[in-house]
Amino acid sequence: MRKTWVVVTAVAGVGLAFMSALVVGVYMVAGNLANGVGGGSVGLAKGAVPAAYQTLVQKWGNLCSAINPALLAAQLYQESGFNPNAKSPAAAEGIAQFIPGTWATHGIDGNGDGKRDVWDPNDAIPSAASYDCKLASYVKDAPGNTTENMLAAYNAGAYAVIKYGGVPPYKETQNYVKTITTLEKSFARPVSRVDPSQQAAAAIYYAQKKLGTPYLWGGNGTADQGGRFDCSGLTKAAYESVGVTLPRVANDQYNAGPHPARAELLPGDLVFFSDDLTNSRAIRHVGIYVGGGYMIDAPRTGAVIRFDPVDTPDYFGATRVTEDGAKALPTTV
Repeated sequence: MRKTWVVVTAVAGVGLAFMSALVVGVYMVAGNLANGVGGGSVGLAKGAVPAAYQTLVQKWGNLCSAINPALLAAQLYQESGFNPNAKSPAAAEGIAQFIPGTWATHGIDGNGDGKRDVWDPNDAIPSAASYDCKLASYVKDAPGNTTENMLAAYNAGAYAVIKYGGVPPYKETQNYVKTITTLEKSFARPVSRVDPSQQAAAAIYYAQKKLGTPYLWGGNGTADQGGRFDCSGLTKAAYESVGVTLPRVANDQYNAGPHPARAELLPGDLVFFSDDLTNSRAIRHVGIYVGGGYMIDAPRTGAVIRFDPVDTPDYFGATRVTEDGAKALPTTV
């Protein structure tokens, strides 16, 4: 639920005409933009990594040429959602999800306090970077992309990469490599304009048809819920209408693609709001940008789906949803 900073009234009639123009125009705008995130960036997108870990990820993500901070962040998010207390059914532990045997061999004392503690991100994050770089050194002579070979070794073992001369023909391994390299884009700070979403206009059109619908906490728009939504239920349904499946909650939706700057927003971008502007995991509200400084959103209990302004004190940032980015997101973190 989002705090109401400004109440917008008397916009419905004007808004519908405004929306019609946007739906037609968004594709015209799309054809005139430059390419998206450039290669080689080691910057982190605003707030994508919780502030408590950002310095660690930035520092250790540059440990060797096979990794970068955005890639390291993508691995940590995929493994634990930046939860230092995470424990899997397979006994993987901590923010980097080391199993005990791997930790015993590859865990390092990252903060120099004389202990190697898998539950301490100050040890676990440096250990994850160190392990990645060791794997990269094991497969450095294999043909192909060094980073992809390193990720494949992480999933399938270095021997498999060496045996097959690159990423082995295992579906699980190939999917893992694609997942992490795709997620990397959502943690990297864009170095140029971000490609527009081809599904944006239709997602807006879906949300537009829901204007005036009462808010429901946990609402997914189902018949038994009277077709009502909460904020992330609306954005999920809007993009699902064009074949893009987003996670259910707003803070995970933030990782569904790269992050345009405020001045670069396009209709269809998801816009996010938080009380903590340094941590994407604290995001608590999301809407769909429609242009002109406004979004369509399901704001709070007692309100209806409506147009609201984007430029409020709790504005966190935006995501340009991509189909690959949405597919790469873990189902639970």
